[in-house]
Formats: sequence, structure tokens, C-alpha cells
Amino acid sequence: MARKNRRPPMAESDRPKTDLIEAAPVRRTFFQWLTFAVGGAAAGLAGVPILCYFFRTPQSTPEWVDLGTLEEFPQNETRMITFDNPLRQPWDGETAHTGVYVRYLGRDNRDREQFLVLAINCAHLGCPVSWFPQSGLFMCPCHGGVYYANGERASGPPPQGLFHCVWRIHEGKLEIQAPYYPTLQDTLQGSIARLSPGKAEEDIS
Repeated sequence: MARKNRRPPMAESDRPKTDLIEAAPVRRTFFQWLTFAVGGAAAGLAGVPILCYFFRTPQSTPEWVDLGTLEEFPQNETRMITFDNPLRQPWDGETAHTGVYVRYLGRDNRDREQFLVLAINCAHLGCPVSWFPQSGLFMCPCHGGVYYANGERASGPPPQGLFHCVWRIHEGKLEIQAPYYPTLQDTLQGSIARLSPGKAEEDIS
């Protein structure tokens, strides 16, 4: 019985040019759709934090952060206290480890402890400011914003002074209301209105 002659597989270079021309647009179309799909997914993931920031729902009950006992803050000395923000989100990363500047001002004429607690964020674009005790100034390394020791604006592009945090003295310790990222439209002081009912007024300063 005669053996059938089998033709060897056709090499890519031996294929008819018409087949190669027809295959090329199909490949291009596939990679275009793949690129669109990957780009759309990346854009969607990147947009989640932005949407959550603009459409976040304020908490009815504030969370308080313990900064330490009153004895840890000498009068008229500015100290930076760092902590992990309990309002952190999974995508915050290292930015969730934030801080505030604390200055004990002494007692007022009603014999109540007074503190100055300033957010670390520059009022311009939010860069963390640094405290320079030699000059008594806060300075922003990003765009040259300068603030006085009391947080008021001294010079540079910031439109106002540093944001003030809501604080209280509770059981002999200084606590602040967990700070979110402050803006000119939504300052940290505005969070006082969201305190839970029944909170003792003498605890809020």
C-alpha cells in the first residue's frame, strides 16, 4: 500500500501574504482592546480614593487620639506628636502616620488648662511644615510658606494660618479629635458641630 505524501507544516514566511495581512489587523484590535481594558481598570482604581474623599460621610461620633499626660507638655514649648490616624483608609499607606504640633499655653483667668494644637499640614497645598524653635517659625519646604509660633500666616503662598485641631482634656490626658485632611471649605474646627450629643462642654476647648 502506497504511503501518502505528507506536506511539512508551512513556515510563517511561506504563508500566503493575504493570510498575514488579514491576521495583522486582528492582532492590533486585540491589543488595542487589552490596552483600553487595563487603562480603564487602572483609572477606576485610582479614582476610588478621590471619590471617597469627596463623598465621605462625617462620623456622628468623633474618635479621640491620646497625645499624652499634661505633665509631658512644658509651658510655651512647641512639640510635634505623631500617631496613626484612626480615620485611615487602606490606601493611605504612610500618610496615615500623621502628627500635630502641641503648645501648652498655661492656665487662663478661669484656671483652665489651655493648649494650642495645630495640624501639621500647610494651608497652601497640605505639605507637612517644620518647626524651627531658633526663629520661632513654622516653615513649609514645598513652596516657602511661613507661619508664626501661634500658627498665623507670616508670608508665602498660604491663604491663611495653620489649621487648629479640636482638643480636650480627659482624665488627665490631652486628646484631639482624630483629624482628617483639612481644607479651607472643611476646616478641622468645623468638626465641633459634629460632636455626639451629651458630650460635656467643659471637655471641649
